[in-house]
Amino acid sequence: MSRATVEFRDFSFTYAGMKIPAVRGINFSVEEGSIALLAGASGSGKSTILRSINGLIPHIYPGEYKGDVFVDGQSVIETETFELARKIGFLFQNPENQIFMFTVERDVAFGLENLGYEPKEIKKKVEWALKLLGISDLAKRSPSELSDGQKQRVALAGSLVMDPKIIVLDEPTSLLDPKTAQEVVHLVEDLKRTLGLTVILVEHRLELVSAIADKIIILNKGEVFAEGKPDQILAKDNLHEAGLSIPPIIELQKRLGLVDSDAVAMDVDDFLQRFVQKWQL
Repeated sequence: MSRATVEFRDFSFTYAGMKIPAVRGINFSVEEGSIALLAGASGSGKSTILRSINGLIPHIYPGEYKGDVFVDGQSVIETETFELARKIGFLFQNPENQIFMFTVERDVAFGLENLGYEPKEIKKKVEWALKLLGISDLAKRSPSELSDGQKQRVALAGSLVMDPKIIVLDEPTSLLDPKTAQEVVHLVEDLKRTLGLTVILVEHRLELVSAIADKIIILNKGEVFAEGKPDQILAKDNLHEAGLSIPPIIELQKRLGLVDSDAVAMDVDDFLQRFVQKWQL
C-alpha cells in the first residue's frame, strides 16, 4: 500500500484579523506517486490548502492554526519553508511570476546556483530538465520571447531540477489555448509515470484533467465537500452545490442515462462503449 506523501489531519486555519476560518476540519491524503485534483469554486479554500502544503501557512501567513499537515512525513508547522521547498516544486497560475532571468537556461539554473551546486552539476541537471520537457532548443532564448505554453515548461523545468518529490500546479492551463492546455496535461501525466512524482493539481477545467487524476478532492466553503475517484465523484448529482461546472461528456452521460454503478466514463472511448452497449448498436 502506498504511503501518504501529503496528509491533512483535522486541519483548520483562520487568517489573522479574520473571524471565520478559511478552511476547517480538513481531512484528506495524497498517496505517493499519484495525481490528486483539487477543485472548487472561488473562495472554497484551494489557495489556503496550497499555502498550507508549502509552508507559507503558518510561516508567512499568520493566523490560528489547528490540526496537522504533513509533507513527506514531516509536520509543516515544525519544518522551515526552505526545507519544504526542497521537496515541493510549485508552478504558479501565471508562469511569468517565477521566470525572471535573461535566458531560459539561466532561469532553470537559478535555484541550483542559490544552493551552491557545482557548475558542472548545474549544467548537467539543466540539460536533463530541458530535454525532458522538450525545450532544449530554447536554452539560449529570452523567456520574454516565448509563448505561454513554453513559459509553463520553463517554469516547470526550474522546479524539476531541484529533484522534488511533489509537484503542485495552480491552474496551469488557465492562460492556455485548448491544444496547448491538453499538451500540458499529457506532460503532467508523463512526469508522474516517468519520475514517480506526486502531483497536486488545482484546475477549474475538469474536462481536461479529471481523466488523469487518481483522486479528486472538492472543496466548498472551506470544507471537503467530496473526495474519491473522479469517475465516482463526478457521477454525483449534487456537484452544482459546490459551484462546479460539470464536464460536457459527463453531463451528456447523465442525460442519456449512461451512468453505470454510480460511475461515469472519463474519456470518449469509454463513453462510446457504454453508448453502444446500452442501445446494442
